[in-house]
Amino acid sequence: MTTTSLLDKIDTPSDLRRLPRQQLRAVADEVRKCVLDTVSQTGGHLGSNLGTVELTVALHYVFNTPHDRLVWDVGHQTYPHKILTGRRTRMHTLRQLGGIGGFPRRDESEYDTFGTAHSSTSISAALGMALASKLQGEDRKAVAIIGDGAMTAGMAFEALNNGGMPHGGGVPDLLVILNDNDMSISPPVGALNKYLARLMSGKFYAAAREGAKSVLRGAPPLFELARRFEEHAKGMVVPGTIFEEFGFNYVGPIDGHDLDALIPTLENLRGKKGAQFLHVVTKKGYGYRPAEADPVKYHAASGRFDPAEGFPKAAAPSKPTFTQVFGQWLCDMAEADRRLVGITPAMREGSGMVEFHKRFPDRYHDVGIAEQHAVTLGAGMACEGLKPVVAIYSTFLQRGYDQMVHDVALQNLPVVFALDRAGLVGADGATHAGAYDIPFIRCVPNMSLLAPSDEDQCRKALTTAFRQNHPVAVRYPRGSGVGATIESALTELPWGKGEVRRKGQRVAILAFGTLLHPALAAAESLNATVADMKFIKPLDTALVLELARTHEALVTIEEGAIMGGAGSAVLEALCAAGVTLPVLQLGLPDTFVEHGDPAKLLALCGLDAKGIGQSILKRFGPQLQVVQAPLAASA
Repeated sequence: MTTTSLLDKIDTPSDLRRLPRQQLRAVADEVRKCVLDTVSQTGGHLGSNLGTVELTVALHYVFNTPHDRLVWDVGHQTYPHKILTGRRTRMHTLRQLGGIGGFPRRDESEYDTFGTAHSSTSISAALGMALASKLQGEDRKAVAIIGDGAMTAGMAFEALNNGGMPHGGGVPDLLVILNDNDMSISPPVGALNKYLARLMSGKFYAAAREGAKSVLRGAPPLFELARRFEEHAKGMVVPGTIFEEFGFNYVGPIDGHDLDALIPTLENLRGKKGAQFLHVVTKKGYGYRPAEADPVKYHAASGRFDPAEGFPKAAAPSKPTFTQVFGQWLCDMAEADRRLVGITPAMREGSGMVEFHKRFPDRYHDVGIAEQHAVTLGAGMACEGLKPVVAIYSTFLQRGYDQMVHDVALQNLPVVFALDRAGLVGADGATHAGAYDIPFIRCVPNMSLLAPSDEDQCRKALTTAFRQNHPVAVRYPRGSGVGATIESALTELPWGKGEVRRKGQRVAILAFGTLLHPALAAAESLNATVADMKFIKPLDTALVLELARTHEALVTIEEGAIMGGAGSAVLEALCAAGVTLPVLQLGLPDTFVEHGDPAKLLALCGLDAKGIGQSILKRFGPQLQVVQAPLAASA
């Protein structure tokens, strides 16, 4: 059982600020234990949260939160922040249906100043807050905390480029903290760096620096010489020149686990005007040996585990996930076609590309958290005769949408988009749900979109997409399917053709993707026809019209937004053919679906077998006299 004698006294950061500084180390220890206990029960991000404990304690101790604004980038490192801001007693509900979210949410706490989950937004948001405070005459600080991974995205550099320049006559008061937990851009951290950080963040250094500049500005050659000398001198011990060029005063790197270094440095920076940049070095999984030893494995826990034992050894899966199906297909297709190259925006493990990376390192490209670049990189490769496969989560393709339209589709380049996590994703919630890819892809000329219903169909859909000479996306969900037998051959699907999977009467259900299976279960009770549509674009219009001709009503089902989705494509086809027929569209509602167990979320959206059957009966039962056997349980 975790001892929380100090945390028991902390309901808000103001309680933390009343503690003597010498007790903060003990507070950090209790927070770390609380994080570990929580994640071991609920699952969730682990390594990144263990690594930000001291930084979180120091920030809330030094800054007057929530009056001062803390903006956390991505947000999967904010469990310590939640613990210290009045949510400790609710941490057992983390990422559970009806519980607190795994990321910052403005509607959850006044301390969550900006909702996050996608990366590289913090500097832009904090800069906006700093400018608003200045315009409104408010004396408050704005702090962006961003990781070294998120710093690879262009948006972060756009914000840095804008943040260090004058706005309305002066540079805004903005502090950017780079939480560097990779050590890839950092020299060793030790006493010298700690001393230099205090020196460079202090008033004496700033006054002497500005005074020297004032004197030397009268002699431009000497001023330029002094400027260059300062840059080179700092460059000998810190990698800060690039941030200085953006107009930020660079401080660091300092040990992000050393409160005696963090707090004085933050106190100095709190009192400084203009754009400040603090570089702190932390270790993922700090304080928990298994996570320190394997930060990739311990990035997140999928479920419960015993902290004393570490993550349990993964049992051999009874059936492969769609991600694993993609990973195997990628290797097999790479063997068959040397033109294939794989591209991922920092999602090697999540997208199932580990084996491909091992076997084909010269054809594997991880571009970092840079979705826009990933898409256009693929476009450039396609121009030279290669066949790029961009493995990307549906929710992250949103960030590369302009590039998909302008750089790929407009030029009709043969890029394959493998869209993992299409539909609801469970515990990560609305920020990660792949709810919008159907509407935003099907409206783009030259683009095609496939929605396989099981693992074997997924492999065939990917093969079909790869062998086209234009851009094609294949969407598939997180997790496992129904355990379909997977053909080893690289077989194509008949282009643009669906398939009737069950023949019934009166009502025909047109299923797009894996919701085919609950649709089949519901159809047994209703004696309905069910078609596996397979293609969203091009739509099998001939099959749609045939089903419309032979049935009294149609039902469309998709795990995506109803508005503009596959059901809308069916309605458009009927309208173009002059066919008038009742159509019921089932899919994700016009709301953000929150975090929780995926099966429960689908049931809440009426997309399990029982919900599908009830919706059909409610709409068509009385007028069509549908055969009403007992409704099937959820598939």
